[in-house]
Amino acid sequence: MFRQIGLTLKRIALLAMVALPVFGFLASGLGVNGEPPNSLHVAPVSNAARPGVARADRSEQGPRGESAEREAATAPAVEAATAQADSNGQSTDAAVRRVVERLDQSLAESWRAAAIEIAPPADWLTVCRRLSLALVGTGVPLEHFRRLESMPADRRLDVYLEWLLHDSRHHDYWGERFTRAFVGAEDGPFITFRRRRFRLWLSDAIAANRPWDQLVRELVTARGLATDRPEVNFLTVTMNSSEPDQPNPIRLAAKVSRAMLGLRIDCLQCHDDFLGNVTLGEPDQLRRGTQHDFHGLAAFFSAARFSGLQGIRDTEHPYRYQFLDTDEEVEVEPRVPWGQEWLPSNGTDRERLAAWLTHPENRQVAYSLASRIWALMFGRPAGEAVDDMPLDSPAPPAIAVLADELVRSGYDIRHLIRLIARSRAFRLDSAADFEITAQHEDLGSVFPLVRLRPEQLATSVIQASRLKAIDRDSALLVQFQKFIGTNDFLERYGDSGDDEFDQQSTTIPQRLMMLNGELVREQGRREAILNATTHINLFSLTDRDAIDNIYLAVLNRYPDEAERELFAARVVEPSAAGDKAPGQAAGNENAPAAPPGNGATSAGRQRTVRLTSSTSTPRRERLIEDLFWVLINSSEFAWNH
Repeated sequence: MFRQIGLTLKRIALLAMVALPVFGFLASGLGVNGEPPNSLHVAPVSNAARPGVARADRSEQGPRGESAEREAATAPAVEAATAQADSNGQSTDAAVRRVVERLDQSLAESWRAAAIEIAPPADWLTVCRRLSLALVGTGVPLEHFRRLESMPADRRLDVYLEWLLHDSRHHDYWGERFTRAFVGAEDGPFITFRRRRFRLWLSDAIAANRPWDQLVRELVTARGLATDRPEVNFLTVTMNSSEPDQPNPIRLAAKVSRAMLGLRIDCLQCHDDFLGNVTLGEPDQLRRGTQHDFHGLAAFFSAARFSGLQGIRDTEHPYRYQFLDTDEEVEVEPRVPWGQEWLPSNGTDRERLAAWLTHPENRQVAYSLASRIWALMFGRPAGEAVDDMPLDSPAPPAIAVLADELVRSGYDIRHLIRLIARSRAFRLDSAADFEITAQHEDLGSVFPLVRLRPEQLATSVIQASRLKAIDRDSALLVQFQKFIGTNDFLERYGDSGDDEFDQQSTTIPQRLMMLNGELVREQGRREAILNATTHINLFSLTDRDAIDNIYLAVLNRYPDEAERELFAARVVEPSAAGDKAPGQAAGNENAPAAPPGNGATSAGRQRTVRLTSSTSTPRRERLIEDLFWVLINSSEFAWNH
């Protein structure tokens, strides 16, 4: 019997030896090259190689603070990132400041011309949340706030901007955003289209800060198999829509016009413009668009043919189309709707089109990209729509300045992000002491209130339930939970699809899903060992700290004094005289509860607020869990402001 007991104990010990490291790996993750996980990438990028990575010490501590060594390890890398030029040599601090001054001046002139009020600057916590939502699609992790609080106040925003620009979450998030612009949100043809390959290719391009004109050329002239050359998926996503097993030139022309030129000319596919909605031609000879404009653009892609194992290649294949009010198809020659002198005579049709699109004088491409990046940063376009910038209408002042700088900098996307993030318009408050109208938001004199997109809402809920940033270095279990939770949420809540900037009202089923859905319930459970509610309850030294931490984790701000007193009063355990609310004496059940105060006591009354408690009580556990649910379901959480 004793031998059997000994064998059983050995098996249990062996199982524990195997299970504990596995659980530790799943729960804590493993760093790269033996370093701690979740390090922030802040090294500058060079043209010669992929970005280097500088990693800071991220030793585990409680929610209330970070070590001085962590700041010392992080500061040099951040200084290097902000002081040196980026991939195109355009983003030194001095260069950024000069362009930001021009950008602010153009906005100020439009504000003076409209004689409108200007909102005051927002606090740094609010701007950090905006940066995080714009660049990585989630709120700010509590850990990041603690690290930033240990830095000088005048450095926090610029430092955090550099952190995010070199964060893998930013590369993945913007890779998905541009993937939707180029190939949509659907999976496309089963055999010939690989959406994930295309998205990862764009993510790598953003991580390397490759120039935009180079990406446009590769997309338009892509050749080969979609599995070997990810850019080919831009063409193969249109297969099986007209001619079987071949790319569709019509869909490609529509995609180029919207995603690269910022124009909606789809209606010209079927008829000429009779209503004056589409204006094309030279700047001094503008005219209404015609069918020949659209199909002349489509003709550039007619030679791109799919040939089995060779994939996409260029062949002799003329473009033919039957125009409205004609009896038969005719051959259509490739032509551009303006700037014919920019179209080279040598090369294949797609190479010629790519050269025309990226010509330095073709400002429409720069306007389109500047408008899209502005929309990604603010959550809404500067004009009517991100893909509708007519030639006969002047670009918004900010977009004009950004487009000029984009061409001058060699189409440096990261440089453009820095300009917008450091502009006055991006750092204004969304609240003011005057009545805010649509004109204020359109001109940028206040930061616009924008509802979070569904994927932002889902990932923000999940990130709020963790103290650390969830990225590629996070625990496999945490990454898996985020992946499953986000997909399940979007399936039930609904995805915005290709119309990312279309502001729609929340439906009743969507509100009910936030109130009663599994995602919010699971992420706030105090029983889960990985949730922020559990960690905040265990490691917050006082009730005040616990309330501050849950507000920072969810809403990315500190509670005001009234909010803090209100919730702190509910942490107090009932008195021994009975389960009475604070301020109710025993035997006087009808007496009103005392209002939240400053913690002082008087004769015959209980102490109403205990802000210095260091004990984790069941009552505080329930309060933190309930407070997480309340804040997640608040309007403040669901809007970018």
